[in-house]
Amino acid sequence: MKIEGLRMRGGSDFHRDLRQRVDAWFTETGKDTHGDARMWRKSVALMAGFALMVGGFWLSDGGWIAILGFGIPLGLFWAGLGFSVMHDGNHAAYSTDKRVNRGMGFVLDIIGGSSYLWRHKHNRVHHSHPNVVGVDDDLEAGFFLRMAPGQDWLPMHRMQQWYMWPLYGFIAIKWHLMDDYAQMMRGHINDVPFARPKGRDLAEFVVGKIIFHAWAIVIPALIFGLGTAALFWLVSAFVCGIALAVVFQLAHCVEEADFVVPPTDGSRLELDWAELQLATTVDFAPDNPLATWYLGGLNFQVVHHLFPRICHVHYPELAKIVAATAADHGLKYRCNPTVRAALASHFRWMRRMGRTPESAPAPVGAPEPALR
Repeated sequence: MKIEGLRMRGGSDFHRDLRQRVDAWFTETGKDTHGDARMWRKSVALMAGFALMVGGFWLSDGGWIAILGFGIPLGLFWAGLGFSVMHDGNHAAYSTDKRVNRGMGFVLDIIGGSSYLWRHKHNRVHHSHPNVVGVDDDLEAGFFLRMAPGQDWLPMHRMQQWYMWPLYGFIAIKWHLMDDYAQMMRGHINDVPFARPKGRDLAEFVVGKIIFHAWAIVIPALIFGLGTAALFWLVSAFVCGIALAVVFQLAHCVEEADFVVPPTDGSRLELDWAELQLATTVDFAPDNPLATWYLGGLNFQVVHHLFPRICHVHYPELAKIVAATAADHGLKYRCNPTVRAALASHFRWMRRMGRTPESAPAPVGAPEPALR
């Protein structure tokens, strides 16, 4: 996808070599690039946990213990379905069957988003231009946060490394109440236009919203009243929002990642697409099997950005190939060893972005970016 104002150079030797090595690994191992039984087992587990939390609350007395006891784990299952099920489905990485991918992608609609808009926002914009300021919508948080060089600075940002954590919890709430509807009305996401859905796509958008509001608000409101239903949704959506936001931030908004401000003179960025992914994306906790399972391999974001149509169950092995290939080509594969280290890096980065713009690091630009 070409974004006006940002030109990249053609394919690099690194990208060609990496694709050949990854193709050879799949040939040698006899594995398929899509999911296997591990994906189905995980999907069933997450869906069952999600359904048990929702059903358990409906059968409860609706008190505070029930709201918190079912709402907090529901938020975690909610995010887990996003990390591990809908994500691979919407990238066509879950299965060789397009209908299965479409069905797993529709999970996002059931849990409050829009698979149609997400594929535009995430697959076409974010994956094509990660950490490109003014293009990558994942870097936008209104005036509340300053995530990247080139964004406007306000005095309130001096404290953002502290107030950002609870603020992240409102991301899913804002998504459910505003984002999809506003973007559908505008016809663009962060100034990048998209074709409004028609036919089946429009039907899925409408049906998904009906299903989501039915289980999240209408049914619990009929059982307990609107106030209790709203509290349960707020608690679970708040937990879900924190989980979703933090995982993205640990992969892109950390000290190790680079950021790009598109040049205004039309000059070319001296990176190709694959080198851009490597420069702007950071892995974390590669030796943590629990994190890898729950996050759907999104702690291996570098691999995911380079091979988004490969199922995440293969990422740990592919990360070794990416790291070795990058080293052979004199490029840096970036990785924080633990979740704690990644959280600390994100905290430090947001603290730096909260200083005055003059004291913040300069963004990577064109024509010759200096990679950290």
